[in-house]
Amino acid sequence: MATILAIESSCDETSISIIKDGELLSNVVATQIEMHVKYGGVMPEVASRLHCENILFVLNESLEKANVNLEDIDAFAFTRGPGLIGALHVGMQTAKTLAMLYHKPLIPVHHLAGHIYANEYSHPLKFPLLSVVVSGGNTELVYMPSSMEFEIIGETKDDAIGECFDKVARTVGLPYPGGIPIDKLSKEGEHTYNLPTPLHDGSLNFSYSGLKTAVINLVNNEKARGNEINIPNLCKSFQDTAIGMVMDRVNRAVNQYDIKQIVLAGGVSANSYLRQKMHERFDNTNIELVVPPLWCTTDNAAMIARLATHLYDMKVFAPLSISCDPNWRIDKYKIYN
Repeated sequence: MATILAIESSCDETSISIIKDGELLSNVVATQIEMHVKYGGVMPEVASRLHCENILFVLNESLEKANVNLEDIDAFAFTRGPGLIGALHVGMQTAKTLAMLYHKPLIPVHHLAGHIYANEYSHPLKFPLLSVVVSGGNTELVYMPSSMEFEIIGETKDDAIGECFDKVARTVGLPYPGGIPIDKLSKEGEHTYNLPTPLHDGSLNFSYSGLKTAVINLVNNEKARGNEINIPNLCKSFQDTAIGMVMDRVNRAVNQYDIKQIVLAGGVSANSYLRQKMHERFDNTNIELVVPPLWCTTDNAAMIARLATHLYDMKVFAPLSISCDPNWRIDKYKIYN
């Protein structure tokens, strides 16, 4: 085992964690949400600049909370991708600099794989498993026959589910990020609006662009007719449809693959309705359901540190010439020797 410092900067959170012998010593997160709220979404250039401003403060606080020095670190891990290229570069260059100065290994970590392995903070992973990866930028079903083996068996063909939540929220005047207010208001509403479920090809893939467009057109048409939109009812109708698509693909997957465990991963895994439907479907079955603690659902370096411990044991180290990859696919994980 080792002491690893991990950096996460893929989007709008600047985070650094330190893990020692599997024990999380610190997990400091500087969020940028308040800055991006005025734009209704993350502004990439602003995110990159804020990462540059925050990174050293977060580093110092993480070291202080862990009560360790940089000389004590055995390896430096960073999120290589996917994510915003400018934001990724800030974390990568920081990790490279530290690895070079202290002559320690550099560990590239896949952001989505980090979300999956964050579940280990609450429960051991059992293989073969199915990971339901749902976030602002990604929607994937990932089959894992064993540890560190990733096969994408279903993915979105256009918008991610979290992106769809954000755009629908903005359409009806709800704040960013949209998942929380939609989830909350849906509890007050009824399913009264008929919305489409795109992509009826029998595959495990997703499509959310049509659903987003349908909501936008519905709102605009009702306003043109002088009708008032019942926002709680629309939130309920939308969430039922969006989460229903996830449950439909998950049910197909468990019928096609030998699965011992299902794990949720990504920011949308915090959605209470998704958690409820997953428990209703898999509690009291022979497939174990693992739902991450809420603090693990948002982007943070603790999840990068957790996966980095496995990669350190596997000696998955990268040269200083490595670059970030904003479009890095989880099934293209490379071993760097």
